[in-house]
Amino acid sequence: MNNIRRRRLMGEINVVPYIDVMLVLLIIFMVTAPLLSQGVKVELPDAGAEPLTSDMQQLEPLVLSVDADGNLYLNLGDDEDSPRAAAQIVALARTVIERKPQTPVLVKADENAAYGSVISGMVLLQRAGATKVGFLTDPAALDPLEEG
Repeated sequence: MNNIRRRRLMGEINVVPYIDVMLVLLIIFMVTAPLLSQGVKVELPDAGAEPLTSDMQQLEPLVLSVDADGNLYLNLGDDEDSPRAAAQIVALARTVIERKPQTPVLVKADENAAYGSVISGMVLLQRAGATKVGFLTDPAALDPLEEG
């Protein structure tokens, strides 16, 4: 029995398989990271909105409304409740903005209105000379961040 060697227990961890796994994971992350960062950067507005300042409230705002079907309305003239053509909106808005440059310009869009319709309306206001455009919201609606 003296000839039989006793095997000593090894108290070390073999780290080679762990290094292989880490290198594979590193390669996977290096390949997928550029794919995740694609897209358009946008700056989203804050959830809460402050009311208009008192000097802006003195002027009657110019309001472009967009209904769910994409029709555009302007709060000017006798026929505020009838849809307006793009050229008519640009002409009327330009007249108001040239006369009173401090007039607040607002967009009131139906929540079911197509995004493209709202953008088209904003482009028309920009062509008319509006440099700042605000959005009207329902103050009675709950803040989506507060819903629990």
